[in-house]
Amino acid sequence: MLRAPELLLPAGSLAKMHAAFDFGADAVYAGQPRYSLRVRNNDFSTLQALREGIDGAHARGKQFFVASNIFAHNAKLKTYLRDMEPVIAMRPDALIMADPGLIMMVRDKWPEVPVHLSVQANAVNWADVKFWHRMGLTRVILSRELSLDEIEEIRQQCPEMELEVFVHGALCIAYSGRCLLSGYFNHRDPNQGTCTNSCRWDYKVANADEDASGDLARMEVVPIDFHRAVAEAERPLSALHQQPRHPLADRPYLIEEAQRPGQLMPILEDEHGTYIMNSKDLRAVEHIERLVKIGVDSLKIEGRTKSLYYVARTAQVYRRAIDDAVAGRPFDEGLLGQLQGLANRGYTDGFYQRHHTQSYQNYMRGASEVDRSQYVGDVLGIEDGWARIDVKNRFAVGDRIEVVHPAGNRDITIDRMLADDGSAIAVAPGSGHVVRIELDAPADGALLARYL
Repeated sequence: MLRAPELLLPAGSLAKMHAAFDFGADAVYAGQPRYSLRVRNNDFSTLQALREGIDGAHARGKQFFVASNIFAHNAKLKTYLRDMEPVIAMRPDALIMADPGLIMMVRDKWPEVPVHLSVQANAVNWADVKFWHRMGLTRVILSRELSLDEIEEIRQQCPEMELEVFVHGALCIAYSGRCLLSGYFNHRDPNQGTCTNSCRWDYKVANADEDASGDLARMEVVPIDFHRAVAEAERPLSALHQQPRHPLADRPYLIEEAQRPGQLMPILEDEHGTYIMNSKDLRAVEHIERLVKIGVDSLKIEGRTKSLYYVARTAQVYRRAIDDAVAGRPFDEGLLGQLQGLANRGYTDGFYQRHHTQSYQNYMRGASEVDRSQYVGDVLGIEDGWARIDVKNRFAVGDRIEVVHPAGNRDITIDRMLADDGSAIAVAPGSGHVVRIELDAPADGALLARYL
């Protein structure tokens, strides 16, 4: 009998926490902005909000993990134990930590508190996992850079330690998320929770020539032929290895970001491409069966700053994949299409299997894309067969809509629509509007997605 791993979802707010539980999550993770890697879009900035989250999770028989995973500078060491004392008193189910010094301080003061090793700590081998077990930690969140075979070897070598892996969400272009770009470009340190996602900005590339003094003297804009670049990237690696290094590979280049005209920043590129640009998003739902058979204890979804719809949809899809794997049912490929409906930057299964270089990197565009469906609204309530909809994106009479609900999803076609004042309308124009559509229960709290 296979054992179902924990399904762990992000909670950037209380509403997202409850949506995660409604749609199948076993646990959530959140964090105080000062000591976690999510300063922005984090509703758990007060002790009261954090207490409501922990108590609310426990009331539902679920778990709530508190991320405390920064690498702390000296100034934060002075306040850490004092600030964490009321948090520990709330009895979170574990702390997620990366800094060995902070881990030591917590283990010394609160040895009874479970500590999970953050992915930031880069656990990539079984000896690493055994070390942290010896230090008293109860779970290790493995690095995203591991293959399925490597995870299986760690599981076999470390049966005593809980193992957690990421299966969905944004991938960072730095090793296990330890990126310096945002701090380099605009002095907002990703490792202190203030990342500005510099890897996803809109850049232009330019040549930089040097004068006799070694200064960058002039700039020439270089148009990029993406079709040729992709064709080059698809050449076999063996062919690349047979070619001499390109004569332009070592030239200095500059990039200019769309919102910062005139601020030219140096960039280097080698024969494999540019490393500071836009990673595709992780999607490993097709590997759930293998991860279940390996015996991974927790499957984690990234996205504390993502939408309520993202949380609900990913929880629902991965819950189904886990349940199917445990029951011995074959993987439902329709789940891939449901995830395709989420805003994404193209999908990859990351390092779980070997791929060519271009499958990791989205060189073509930085904006999110939606191919199958689009999140268009939340159901606020139903009265006399009419549902009030908080509109998130445009939809219209005649559109085919998926009603996403914990009791099960269903499709409808919108035949009539009313403004909130009761007047007939044909289009819900976008965010900030409330409209009414005909909708039967169960639909309270449902999310609506328009098929494209």
